[in-house]
Amino acid sequence: MRIDTLIAVVFAAAPAAVAPTPTPIPCSAAEHRQFDFWVGTWEVRGPKGKIAGTNRIESILEGCGLHERWSGAGGTKGESFNTYDPADRRWHQLWIDDSGTVLHLAGVFKDGRMILEGTLPSTKGGPPVRQRITWERQADARVRQLWEASEDEGATWAVAFDGFYSRVAAVAP
Repeated sequence: MRIDTLIAVVFAAAPAAVAPTPTPIPCSAAEHRQFDFWVGTWEVRGPKGKIAGTNRIESILEGCGLHERWSGAGGTKGESFNTYDPADRRWHQLWIDDSGTVLHLAGVFKDGRMILEGTLPSTKGGPPVRQRITWERQADARVRQLWEASEDEGATWAVAFDGFYSRVAAVAP
């Protein structure tokens, strides 16, 4: 048998190469990008223009979460971690601050708004107070954060904070 015939027979009998199955990239689904409009370094002002504080939101863990660092104009500090959970198809936030407040929020991105809800114990000794925070990107690239509270299980809501985020140049840590 000639060598070229032998090579042809060997390669013809060899199994066809199988393309490797691509490994899925964690947190690559579009849902994981729904809150990216909040990423940045921000100056936050109330509805009358008074500065409320600064906030820095960073994408962390290869895009699997957001880390918020709040610094209030009055000296308060707080941080949150935010992530999309594909198991329940909801966003989750864990907020903690220097007064000892711990707030667990969960919700969805709908109609251009991130809406998260949770409860806090009443400071008045009554039933827990329902919290609802809505973030919405504005046409001028600002972000509005509307924080509402309900003492009657969501039948009525009172504004706890209404603020507008304006981007500022990033400051090195």
